[in-house]
Amino acid sequence: MSKKILHRPVLESHQSFSSAIPLTMQRILQTRNITNESELEYRLAGLLRPNELMGLIPAVTILADAIEAGEKILIVGDFDADGATSTSLGVLAMQAMGAIDPEFLVPNRFEYGYGLTPEIVEVAQESQPAVLVTVDNGISSIEGVRVAKSYGMKVVVTDHHLPGDELPEADAIVNPNQHGCGFDSKAMAGVGVIFYVMSGLRAELKARHWFELQHIPEPRMADYLDLVALGTVADVVPLDANNRILVKQGLQRIQAGHARPGILALLEVANRDVSQIKASDLGFAVGPRLNAAGRLDDMSLGIACLLTSNTQQAKRLAQELDQLNRERKDIESEMKQQAEFVLEKLVADEQDLPNGMCFYDETWHQGVIGILASRMKDKCYRPVIAFAKVDDEEIKGSARSIPGLHIRDALDLLAKWHPHLLSKFGGHAMAAGMSIKEKHYAEFAQAFDEVVTELVNPNDLEDCLLTDGGLRAEDFSLSFAEMIRQCGPWGQMFPEPVFDGVFDVIQQRIVGQKHLKLLLREPNEGLLLDAIAFFIDLTLWPNNAEQARVVFKLDINEFRGQRNIQLLVDYIEAV
Repeated sequence: MSKKILHRPVLESHQSFSSAIPLTMQRILQTRNITNESELEYRLAGLLRPNELMGLIPAVTILADAIEAGEKILIVGDFDADGATSTSLGVLAMQAMGAIDPEFLVPNRFEYGYGLTPEIVEVAQESQPAVLVTVDNGISSIEGVRVAKSYGMKVVVTDHHLPGDELPEADAIVNPNQHGCGFDSKAMAGVGVIFYVMSGLRAELKARHWFELQHIPEPRMADYLDLVALGTVADVVPLDANNRILVKQGLQRIQAGHARPGILALLEVANRDVSQIKASDLGFAVGPRLNAAGRLDDMSLGIACLLTSNTQQAKRLAQELDQLNRERKDIESEMKQQAEFVLEKLVADEQDLPNGMCFYDETWHQGVIGILASRMKDKCYRPVIAFAKVDDEEIKGSARSIPGLHIRDALDLLAKWHPHLLSKFGGHAMAAGMSIKEKHYAEFAQAFDEVVTELVNPNDLEDCLLTDGGLRAEDFSLSFAEMIRQCGPWGQMFPEPVFDGVFDVIQQRIVGQKHLKLLLREPNEGLLLDAIAFFIDLTLWPNNAEQARVVFKLDINEFRGQRNIQLLVDYIEAV
């Protein structure tokens, strides 16, 4: 099926770029609301101030008091990459600040589910912490916080997910998305929130002369930016100006080799050149391997990889995570085939696809349904929820959305229309999770389609590729590709430049069994260009096409000391 290719509109704006910025790059930056080079400097001095976060002062006061008193602090994290990096950062930073053995606890998703549940509080109580800190969760943990408070714990919630109508009765809540918080970046990941809390804690302890009195060095918060970059990119939060600074600074540390041994080891098993990594490498190479622990086993393995300072142990743990990721891919592949069979049957029966699609099989793995939902969303270009069986009564769903539909808002509306269907739910614009009764699945699937139909414009369901237009012949250069790299980090809501054009197809062949290697010719100047399309549809390619319309990113291929332009193909069709 062909896709519609649209160009990003270039609006009139007051811009002041120097002549050192090529016109094509000026156009690209303008469509991303960048109007001058100073907005691309990404210096730490440009970060928003911690004291702008609502709830920060009571949170750091509680933590500073506990550290001074030598009380036990327990972090309860989430079982994804954001949760793992958040947990690791909290433990490492508080250790450096003189806290006595801060501990962590991450719920096993198969036993306890998501967040600070009453059940996980019972486990936490076994170590009798004085202070319980949530990272990347907690904003919807009404009952869990209540149980923790009943045990006499002080509770500090740090989270970034959207709050519901009721907030937990915690001693402090730090979440840029809570009502009344004036912090300008609402897009921070959980790891960004705990980074800010730890920065505030350092300032509070410094004001108390704690580091002098204890004869310990004041920690450098920049040392934790590798974790912040990884968690932020892996959680696919929008890269607003503040997040871009956090990610850029973290990437620079990783590229220089100043990163946790675990991150360097994960990049090594993914065959990435540390000195040349981009934000996308954190999202597509490191994040999935870290997430594999939480999906198939226990995220404690991933956290251990991030916490260790021993290079050899980091390599061993990274190998274990890599193997788990391979197993996850095998499980995902089988589930995807089953879901595609359902989709193909709908098409074969000439049924109109629902606007909101649900898939369920009682044999599916709970830890992989999020990835399955994402794959099926891409395939049918609809908001998708994939479900897996939890027990004899309950099934768990993971949702992925498309631009134009805020998935958590959709679930909130569904809950208002059909109060009996959703047992619980939470999430944000593009992803969400929920639980329902298995007996309600068919009714829920119909209700979800109705809600999506109510909320989306029909044009939102048309699969379009938005590009930055064509490139001039002189833009197919190493210097322009380098400039694209330097203007990043690119990511969610700050997309990496994507171009399109029609090229002569000179050569095409399959490499690695499922990737299409191409030699293309730019028709105007006759430039020969290498290109590669990963995971190509083998029923369509290779073929006898003499020309192809290609949507691509401009990249640099480095091989045996040679650096050449390479087109990374996102979409290709014969013309």
